[in-house]
Amino acid sequence: MAESNKKMSLMGLTTLVSVNMMGSGIIMLPSSMAQLGAVSLLSWIITAIGSMAIAYCFAQCGIYCPRSGGMSAYTEEAHGKSAFFLCSFLYFLSLAIGNVAIGISAVGYLTPFFPWLGSGAIPLFVGTVGLIWLTTLANFGGPSITGKIGSITVWGVIIPVAGLSVIGWFWFDPAVLSAAWNPNNLKVGDAIAQSIPLTLWAFLGMESAAQNSDAVEDPKRNVPLACLFGTLGAAVVYVLSTTVIQGIVPNADLANSTAPFAYVYAQMFNPFIGNIIMALAVMACIGSLLGWQFTLAQTAKVTADQGMFPKLFSKVSALNAPIIGMLVCGVLQTLMALSTISPNASAQFSKLVSLAAVTNLIPYVTALSGLLVIMYKAKVSPAIFTRNVAALMVAMLYSYYALYASGKDAVFGAMIVLAVGYLLYGFIAKNFVDKQPASGRA
Repeated sequence: MAESNKKMSLMGLTTLVSVNMMGSGIIMLPSSMAQLGAVSLLSWIITAIGSMAIAYCFAQCGIYCPRSGGMSAYTEEAHGKSAFFLCSFLYFLSLAIGNVAIGISAVGYLTPFFPWLGSGAIPLFVGTVGLIWLTTLANFGGPSITGKIGSITVWGVIIPVAGLSVIGWFWFDPAVLSAAWNPNNLKVGDAIAQSIPLTLWAFLGMESAAQNSDAVEDPKRNVPLACLFGTLGAAVVYVLSTTVIQGIVPNADLANSTAPFAYVYAQMFNPFIGNIIMALAVMACIGSLLGWQFTLAQTAKVTADQGMFPKLFSKVSALNAPIIGMLVCGVLQTLMALSTISPNASAQFSKLVSLAAVTNLIPYVTALSGLLVIMYKAKVSPAIFTRNVAALMVAMLYSYYALYASGKDAVFGAMIVLAVGYLLYGFIAKNFVDKQPASGRA
């Protein structure tokens, strides 16, 4: 900013938080949730409350622990240097998995334009990997270009989704929603549990809400409030848009759609409008993927700068782009796409979302627990401590439930990854051990 006193207001930061969170997370959710039925909409309530508690606690961590490193730094406050590495390692993998899921979303919306992409597992894989590498190479221009593109393309999702939340009710039919309520006759608790990873996916990224505290007026007041209001704003749009779409499009058609928001606009207006929405969604997904590719490489770079990832991730070009790290990340995401290959975009998307949720939730748990030590070091007042611990318990309770709801396959996969992480840290741990006195005695 030109002048130091020109800082972001509460309203500005709240809008920023909502926009950053929405991104492309919502774009395939209606189809995935329709496979369980409209009863899955109930999970939004639980996820919204849990996400607001998590976002608030991360805001408190950022205020009282201003050191760099984000979640990994908060984790280290309570659990030591090895936990810094494991948090970074799992978060890095979660971003990589999430990028593959975003790629699949974009291919789903491209399929009506290029029907070959929806003709089987191999075309879906080729399309996803093609987008991964396209956005990887596009990031070679550096963070400035990436940021400018992302700030424009994100509206390709927000405008249609937020718009549907408002105008969609003119086409809403309660009978369609009623027929879609529970087509599989699931227990309500089971339906909610199975859809928790999907709704959590839409809120992933809330941990970044406190990163702008230096540019905000009265950060101790406004950052936590913006986290709460921004998360609540995103939740309202999510709930309204996914509810209204279930009352317009029959459940079976919605469950089989590869481009649910384009499909509903085509139903409401005409196929031409549907194609416009489809093009906007593709633009938004590619822009979102572009930004997350850079975030992935930057996460690896920050960890490498700490001496915990290979030094190749630290090397940057003249344009400040970690090109070698991006290439390695591209290869990793290609292997992930290959390992989860499926002829059904929605099924592959759901599988990846569950795994991404678990590998994100473990860093959430470790980082959130660091708030207790952070508050102790900051000598906060008893009133603030009590209030924050209450929010922390809600955040932890939701995180544990979300881990359980992600299913044994996703949790098992994440535990294997975590076990591998301990071995990897073992090889570099010697670099962080204090040297013993010359006598060898205390």
